[in-house]
Amino acid sequence: MSKSYRVAILGATGAVGTELLELLLSRDFPLSELKLLASPRSAGNSLRFGGEQLTVEAVGDRSFDGVDLVLASAGGSTSKQWAHKAVAAGAVVVDNSSAFRMDPQVPLVVPEVNPEAVVNHQGIIANPNCTTILMNVAVWPLYQVQPLRRIVVSTYQSASGAGARAMEEVKTQARAILQGETPQAEIFPYPLAFNLFPHNSPINDLGYCEEEMKMINETRKIFGDDKLRVSATCVRVPVLRAHSEAINLEFEQPFDVAKARDVLSQAPGVKLVEDWQANYFPMPIDATGCDPVLVGRIRQDLSHPCGLELWLCGDQVRKGAALNAVQIAELLVSKDLL
Repeated sequence: MSKSYRVAILGATGAVGTELLELLLSRDFPLSELKLLASPRSAGNSLRFGGEQLTVEAVGDRSFDGVDLVLASAGGSTSKQWAHKAVAAGAVVVDNSSAFRMDPQVPLVVPEVNPEAVVNHQGIIANPNCTTILMNVAVWPLYQVQPLRRIVVSTYQSASGAGARAMEEVKTQARAILQGETPQAEIFPYPLAFNLFPHNSPINDLGYCEEEMKMINETRKIFGDDKLRVSATCVRVPVLRAHSEAINLEFEQPFDVAKARDVLSQAPGVKLVEDWQANYFPMPIDATGCDPVLVGRIRQDLSHPCGLELWLCGDQVRKGAALNAVQIAELLVSKDLL
C-alpha cells in the first residue's frame, strides 16, 4: 500500500482499545500517525506500540484535526458525543458501540458477510454486537447456499463483553470464593464466578433483553432480510474471554450435514473444529486470542427435517470487536474510501 493514514483510537485504554493497538501493528496497517484518546481519567497513561511508548490524550474538540480514521470503542454515550465531531473534522469513524448500529444511514458491517456496505458510508460505519458478529460469520455461508427460515441461538457470554474491569472482577470473586469469603459484585449485578445468569441488559415488555434484541435486529440488517425469524437467549457465564453460541437453523429444505461441514470448512473467518471420537469441539480456551470463529458439532436437528445444529466459540475482544473494526478499516483502504 503506497498511502498511509493518520489514525486515532478512541477508548485506547480499554480491553478492545489495547487489542486494536496490537492488531494495527501485527496486520501492518498503513499508519503515518497514531493518536490514543480516552477520558480525562486515563489521560497521561502510556501504552506501547511496537518500540514506542505513546501517551494517552484526553479527547477534546480538536482531537480529530488532521485524523483520517477513528476506531472508536469507548461506549455509546461517548460515541454519540464525539463521532459526528470527528466526521466534521474530516475523519471516517468505525464505531464499536451500539450508538449507530440501527441508524438506516449507517452501514453495519461484518467484512465476511456484507463488505460492499462500506461503500455507502456517510462518515460513520458501525461494528455489530460481538455475539452478532460471531453468529453471522458462521451462519452466512450456509444462508447463501440454502434459504433460511429461522435462527434460534443461545449464547454463553464471557466477562470480557463487559470490559477489562469485569474480567478482573471475576478473578477477584473466584479468589474470594476459594478462600471461603463472600464474593462482591460491582460491574455485574451478581457474582459471576462459579455462577451464571441471563444477560444483565435491560428487558423489554416482550421479555427479551437488549442484548438479545441486538442479535435479532442486527442480523436482519446485515443479511438484508427483514423477514428472517430470529430468537435469542443470552447468558453470562464464568469465562474470562471468548463467547460461545449454540445455534439451531431451520432451512426451507433439508440441508445435508456433510454439505454444511464442507461449506463451513471453506468459509472465510471460520475454522472447523470437530473430533467426534474424542468429543472435542470448540472451547473458549481455544478461541481466546484466535482470529477465526471456531465452529463444530454440526449435526442434524432430530426434531425437524430441515434443521441443523452447530456450536461455535469466538474471541469477543478480537473478532467480536477489535478485529472486525480493523478489517473494516482495511476494506476502506482497499477501496480508497479514507
